[in-house]
Amino acid sequence: MTTVLTNRWPDGGVTVTPYWVYTDVAVYQRELERIWYGKHWLYCGLEAEVPKVGNYRTVTLGERPVIMARYGEGDGEISVVENSCAHRGTKLCWDRSGKVDNFTCPYHQWNYELTGELTGVPFRRGIRGEGGMPKEFKPSEHGLNRLNVEVVNGVVWASFAQDTPSFRDYLGEKMFDFYGRIFNGRKLRVIGYNRQRINGNWKLMLENNKDPYHAALLHVFFATFGLFRPDQASQLEMDEKGRHACLMSIFKPGGTNDVAGSLAALDDTLTLQDARIIQAVKELSGEETVRANTIFPSIILLQQVNSMQARQIVPKGPGAFDFMWTHFGFEDDDEEMQARRVRQANLFGPSGFVSADDAEVVRMAQEGFEEQAHDAAALMLMGGRDVASSNSMATETAIRGMYQYYRSVMEL
Repeated sequence: MTTVLTNRWPDGGVTVTPYWVYTDVAVYQRELERIWYGKHWLYCGLEAEVPKVGNYRTVTLGERPVIMARYGEGDGEISVVENSCAHRGTKLCWDRSGKVDNFTCPYHQWNYELTGELTGVPFRRGIRGEGGMPKEFKPSEHGLNRLNVEVVNGVVWASFAQDTPSFRDYLGEKMFDFYGRIFNGRKLRVIGYNRQRINGNWKLMLENNKDPYHAALLHVFFATFGLFRPDQASQLEMDEKGRHACLMSIFKPGGTNDVAGSLAALDDTLTLQDARIIQAVKELSGEETVRANTIFPSIILLQQVNSMQARQIVPKGPGAFDFMWTHFGFEDDDEEMQARRVRQANLFGPSGFVSADDAEVVRMAQEGFEEQAHDAAALMLMGGRDVASSNSMATETAIRGMYQYYRSVMEL
């Protein structure tokens, strides 16, 4: 099924984004069809979240609930199936996580292997010779819908399309190398979770994390304490199609100079009661102290100082999305590093010293789009008109890159 659209992209190419891409219901329906359920890899979770055979975790990809489970012998493997009984559509698992031997529908007790195969149908042959399923009914044809899955260095990726290119090809070699800085096969450990509902279009959060221009202008904490400022060495890279990006920068302690001193967000009257919240211990390759990897369309993988998070986007219509935070570290972290990661997690999440600003400004942007004329458009000229890597924070090139790809897959 293809949703029919009558919208026309305004003149200006990748330097403008019409407001209707954030508000139009028909556009959103095509996004689900072409992007979320098309040939794209979606973040499903960390392998560490299902450590033993029988462990499962429920997740939502696009608008569809799925179950990520470990099955088999020994260390097992990972399967991802839709959380919907093949009989009448009833949701199978309601808890966020658990441990089971199989999946059983609460309605009519249809039973499935952890890989989705149908293994039991009560009264399949009827009762005392009456009723039951037709003779030609084959359980093998009525299993749960099973997604295409790749587990790549501890992260579980799933796609509703069985012919999606390999995850490595999907990222491209440059982006895959950036991905491997954290996810290099070293075993991961989950620290905790946050989740929030943000009243804004799902694409706005991807834009936000591809946008170095806003960071030191919006975020008082960044500007004041030097975690991310325009006077720092930085780099922004994209894949060949422009859909994925990696933003990198090197921490510079607070203070003023000709650039930093011009920032309205900088407030040198503020001090930290505990400076450890911004003190980094070097543990990864390279000099940068922040890397934000945006992997289109569903995830931002962030490392800042020693805090690491997977920030999953779950769309809830054109005007809202759920933002699911998974804070993690490494399995072999010592107690001091574990405590450091927990402490620095206060920078992020729904009420984080930094991230609370993003949720609020995304909401404000969405209200602006919904209240303005349907044919109005956002302007993205910072850094020029092209789509290319940049060493400047005064750029919107990665947002232009994302919409270059978006327009091609959406045929807009």
